[in-house]
Amino acid sequence: MKRARALLAGWLVAASFAACDKTPPPVSLPVTPPAEIPISGAAVPGMESYDQTITEFMRKFAIPGGAVAVMRDGKLIYARGFGYADVEAKAPVQPNALLRIASVSKPITAAAIMTLMEEGKLHLDDRVAPLIAHLTPAPGATVDPRWEQITIRHLLNHAGGWDRTKPNGGFDPIDRPAIAAAAVNAPAPASGETLIRYMKGMPLDFNPGERFAYSNFGYIILGRVIERVSGMRYEEYVRARVLQPVGATRTRQGRSRMSDAHPEEVKYYSPLDPGLGMTAPLVPSVFPGEGTVPINYGGFHLEVSDASGAWVSSTVDLLRFLAGVDGRATRPDILSAGLVAEMTSTGPTVCASGACFYGLGWFVRPTHGDANWWHGGSLPGTTAMRVRSYDNVSMVGLFNARSLTPNSEPALEAALWSALAGVTSIPTHDLFSTFQ
Repeated sequence: MKRARALLAGWLVAASFAACDKTPPPVSLPVTPPAEIPISGAAVPGMESYDQTITEFMRKFAIPGGAVAVMRDGKLIYARGFGYADVEAKAPVQPNALLRIASVSKPITAAAIMTLMEEGKLHLDDRVAPLIAHLTPAPGATVDPRWEQITIRHLLNHAGGWDRTKPNGGFDPIDRPAIAAAAVNAPAPASGETLIRYMKGMPLDFNPGERFAYSNFGYIILGRVIERVSGMRYEEYVRARVLQPVGATRTRQGRSRMSDAHPEEVKYYSPLDPGLGMTAPLVPSVFPGEGTVPINYGGFHLEVSDASGAWVSSTVDLLRFLAGVDGRATRPDILSAGLVAEMTSTGPTVCASGACFYGLGWFVRPTHGDANWWHGGSLPGTTAMRVRSYDNVSMVGLFNARSLTPNSEPALEAALWSALAGVTSIPTHDLFSTFQ
């Protein structure tokens, strides 16, 4: 027991770099925390700190439901569901429930790029322009010549040249599904190919490779690169070459409309809705002719974010994936040791202290001769976080609501680390075989 406490006390709390995927319109409705938070899945003696810390996190941010799982030395030692997958039906979240994972998708896309490198079909410093030359801009549009400088590495590092936070005109093209489609005379809402054609007619915000600026669009381009090089649809390639080999067979692309949700997928909520129902906020649908819809279901075009933020997964599947790319010997990796090192050894600085950087699909903080890796994600209706500790522990939390004021994404990361520090004994069991 004392040894476990001493070991856990040594794990560092990694500062989060919040990178919210979508920003909903401002609302001023009161927050109503859930009255009760049921917990599903087997209790784990010594890990009660997760039960307590996660329910406190959910109450603070009025989040109806979610799931958390923990892996140590390649073994799944904790997996529980919290709260409600369907508030109206009082259906509890199961430990292996499916949820949208938002930008926690990006390491999956990065791993797919790395498998193409493993096969010798792609290199980090390959120029992107020749691979998407068939996606032509609107007639008469002027293409910024700096497009020719953009490489695969730049896109993975969020250094391609687009800055959605630029004052007086910065934007994320995924927020312009109708504008982009109209600009190139394509069907609305815009596809990934349509966004690329539209953006080819826009000037870059900085020279490629010059600095970090978080870019969903860069990862959407990477999805098209995977398709072009592999000859397969993005989802098909990723599932065949990345997810199935590690046993993450339930992970799949999400859909915008509630009617298209996958079996075992939770419902998504606004924590600012006083009833935690589906009535607010209502926004115009991105699908022409569908009127107003809850922002979580059709208020943004999830499908266009396929390689950037559209995967639906479970906490257990995400740990299976992480175990396959983490450089640990406890479970087989799908990438060579050299590529794992390449993925996480260097990148543009993202912390004010200079102590962490963005590698190839991961935020990375070197420490204790190794590193903590993490990636968060959020959408209206989603807060997600995945962490890989330098000391052989990995954690995933997925939830079916988010708040921006205060921000639930870094708070989730802090909650996971806090819960880990409170563990009093470490189980030896492995729960992976008990879940699909």
